[in-house]
Amino acid sequence: MNARAKLLFKSTAVRLSALYIALFALCAALLVIYVTAMSERILYVQTRETLNEEVKEIETAFERGGINRLLGMMERRARQPGANLYVIAGPNGEILAGNVASVEPGLFDNEGWTDHPFRYERYNESGDVQRHVAAGHVFFLDNKLRVLVGRDLGEPSKLRLLVRQALMVALAIMGLGAVIIWFAIGRNALKRIDRVSAASHKIMAGDLSQRLPVSGSGDEFDRLSSSLNEMLGRIERLNEGLRQVSDNIAHDLKTPLTRLRNKASDALAENDETARRAALEGIITESDQLIRTFNALLMISRVEAGSIAAELSDIDLSAIAADSAELYEPVAEEAGLELETRIAPGLSVRGNRELVGQALSNLIDNAIKYGATAEGERKIVVTVGKAGGALQLSVADNGPGIDADKREAVVKRFVRLDASRSKPGTGLGLSLVEAIMALHGGRLELSDTNPEGGAARGLTASMVFPGQKA
Repeated sequence: MNARAKLLFKSTAVRLSALYIALFALCAALLVIYVTAMSERILYVQTRETLNEEVKEIETAFERGGINRLLGMMERRARQPGANLYVIAGPNGEILAGNVASVEPGLFDNEGWTDHPFRYERYNESGDVQRHVAAGHVFFLDNKLRVLVGRDLGEPSKLRLLVRQALMVALAIMGLGAVIIWFAIGRNALKRIDRVSAASHKIMAGDLSQRLPVSGSGDEFDRLSSSLNEMLGRIERLNEGLRQVSDNIAHDLKTPLTRLRNKASDALAENDETARRAALEGIITESDQLIRTFNALLMISRVEAGSIAAELSDIDLSAIAADSAELYEPVAEEAGLELETRIAPGLSVRGNRELVGQALSNLIDNAIKYGATAEGERKIVVTVGKAGGALQLSVADNGPGIDADKREAVVKRFVRLDASRSKPGTGLGLSLVEAIMALHGGRLELSDTNPEGGAARGLTASMVFPGQKA
């Protein structure tokens, strides 16, 4: 037996199929035995009923017409096709008349049904003697003669054998089909497992873009492969995010770290106490900015890993939006902006209050930064309402906006467009908002506030939740 055949017999599908075949064979054997026994019993009962009627008629004929009428009746019936056995014997068992040549010794000793099928001989059409087996009933007449009425068991035996053979052939065909299906199922399962193993080896080798094969049948293999593919997709995204973070940290944090070192070097070389103090304060400011950057990275990692998913509860989104707008209203006024709210009351979602508040704060902070550069109407609008079966929280400004082909890039970590590099920030705000919305099963949408507004088309950042609770 080769390795593939050994592997085939080790598979769960083949083992289960073998178990089912064994159970089927056992049930089939019991069925054959049961059907054969029942057929034999039914035939035996029918034979006894038929012979009982014959015995009654013969006894009646003897009572009414004596031995002559009895002999005439038995002679007529013995000549009919498929006739029963009719024998008249003397007190010593010698056959006086009948349609048999001989019977086994001692058959006429006891009256009633024979204890077991008996052997007898009869002449066929060519005159040859043939041995047969029959069942019969013996009764004694008043003149001490013995009368035997019997039934040949050849036809019932043939019928019983025919039923048994038919059942055996049918079950053999079914068994052969079951074995073929067994090997087909096992072979198909083994091929699918081989494809899964091949894909797994490529994944373990580092190619996370590989996916387990899905046949489309919707069976347990497909469901398992689909679940594992979703897990692989998440792992791939996390690894890609980790790689991007590493690259971005290496590029985007190099400049502030270099600037921090230069300020520390200048502070050491400075002799004036006031200048040295100013340099140290600048170092502290740069350090605080780095700490905020790393805190934001840590928060994004925790959110994407789902480590705080268990802290979700029903929260009042309308109240969160109102509190955040009230908190940032003085900041907006200081920047020369009007902060307007359009909040529908009593709208709730299932989420984390701190994370949703942090995401909304990031959006309002971005709107204040870029809305302050707007020409004409300088306004920020915070809106909470229902939209198409979902609940939407949006922050709109009248700033320069973001081109449609760049909106996918701005939500990545440390990505900052050229127009925003002169403003303070880390490039992590929208990344954190997108991660928070993914945790809540929602999404972040970016669109133009004024699609026909030209250079001041503005930007509307919307947090879309999958459902709402009024």
